[in-house]
Amino acid sequence: MMNQVKLLDCTLRDGGYVNDWHFGHETMISVLERLVGSGIDLIEVGFLDARRPYDPDRSIFPDTESAGRIYSDVNKKSSIILGMIDYGTCPIENIQPCKDSYLDGIRVIFKKEIMRDALHFVKQIKDLGYIVYANCVSITSYSDDELKVLIDEINKIKPNAVAMVDTYGLLHQEGLVKIFDIMDTLLDPSIQLAYHAHNNFQMGYANGIEFLSRNTARTLVVDGTLYGMGKSAGNTPLELLSMYMNEHFGKKYDISLQLDAIDMNLLDIYQRSPWGYKPFFFIAASQGCHPNYVSFLMNKGTLSMKAIQDLLSRLTGDKKLLYDQKLIERLYLEYQTNECDDKEARAALRTLLEGREILVLGPGKSVKSHLPSIHSFIRLHSPVVIAINSIPEEIPVDYLFATNNKRYTRLLAELVKPQNTEIKLVATSNLSCVNKNFSFVINYGSLIDASTDIPDNSLIMLLRLLLSMNVGAVSLAGFDGYTHTDSNYLNAEMEYSFVHDKVDYLNSYMTDFLQTHQADLSLSFVTPSGYEKK
Repeated sequence: MMNQVKLLDCTLRDGGYVNDWHFGHETMISVLERLVGSGIDLIEVGFLDARRPYDPDRSIFPDTESAGRIYSDVNKKSSIILGMIDYGTCPIENIQPCKDSYLDGIRVIFKKEIMRDALHFVKQIKDLGYIVYANCVSITSYSDDELKVLIDEINKIKPNAVAMVDTYGLLHQEGLVKIFDIMDTLLDPSIQLAYHAHNNFQMGYANGIEFLSRNTARTLVVDGTLYGMGKSAGNTPLELLSMYMNEHFGKKYDISLQLDAIDMNLLDIYQRSPWGYKPFFFIAASQGCHPNYVSFLMNKGTLSMKAIQDLLSRLTGDKKLLYDQKLIERLYLEYQTNECDDKEARAALRTLLEGREILVLGPGKSVKSHLPSIHSFIRLHSPVVIAINSIPEEIPVDYLFATNNKRYTRLLAELVKPQNTEIKLVATSNLSCVNKNFSFVINYGSLIDASTDIPDNSLIMLLRLLLSMNVGAVSLAGFDGYTHTDSNYLNAEMEYSFVHDKVDYLNSYMTDFLQTHQADLSLSFVTPSGYEKK
């Protein structure tokens, strides 16, 4: 006898990570009506979270009564309507008895460290009359023995279902089957088994098919979202699961209504805040680590994907999935600090720069808008021209100060042009030498300021180096200061994603540093700068 299979949609809940659950009331009702009309078995309409106030435009609400206020005008027909609680965010006092609630069921998600407390909470919800799911977050983090302990505890309270949640999208089919077999063998036969995928490896749909095809008498439930909407790489697309279940299990889901919901309600959201597979999510999944580690390193804007992979491989144990910003900051600095003996390089560079007037070129828009002023300055002062991580057009450059692997790699094509072949490369020791030998390699660790939010600011690194060179006056061009709204670079490709969140900090830090060392370096500005004290 073929096992019974069901389809659960969680667009309005898991999809809410994309837009902070701000779908708008009309969209929420429209999506729910079309899912109900499509015949979806179970529909999760949002989070129950006491930390969030009631807002009819958001699918996250403080209590079950608020969920009813939002959705009660929608005829549920044969669909079962669910909410979700991240254990610890919504007290039992906020949960009405099921007979008084619009919700038919509640799913509770929890990490293994709080398993027993969370399952006690699941039992409390069950006693209120709800269909109840125990959703085991990051199922891949459980050892076989831990899975057996989990199942033993679940069997004591007998929720309606237990869900295998692949939080970070790490499972391939063999891993899925292994966990499934342990659960199917040991779970009480009355408990349904569910699967919730994330698409980091593009395995959500394939794993969903594998899950549904298992030979068991147990009822199986598979999660999906419209158009795969969800955090990170997204979820398994509901419309694909519906198609497969219609063809192979005799279901009658109306996919046209699902496509209607995508077209009318979700494509605009996708255009503003796209989700789906990206190398970012592949890296996180392939290293079995929390995606925030990847975000942190990518936001640095200094590392290649290969370097990020290498660095993440240094994470070990539970720290891989428990994000620790101090740890990743320390590992980043250790990775970048390729210690080298730079005494000879510093001595040779000092011989060339000592007593000379220096013009430092930055990547700001003023390099182009004030080009005549820069040319005039060069004619009058004959400075040594040092560019930082970029080579400006129409300005002859003597030295390129390179601190960023990604930017240096992009400059390789520029460096072989005839007008640039005489440029001397001053590289920090974290850079990988490609095609063109470095003229001078300076110890990266000696130039950074590890006490700041941005320890490897390239201008400050260069000025620290020049402080030891006994140079004459230092003039700056193209260091415009950061803004909240505009692009901060002449070349938009150089924009760092984190800058707009740190504008005030960066401007203040840079201004203070320049003021502190103004006399030591006889600093002045050739082009307008937000770093100048008014």
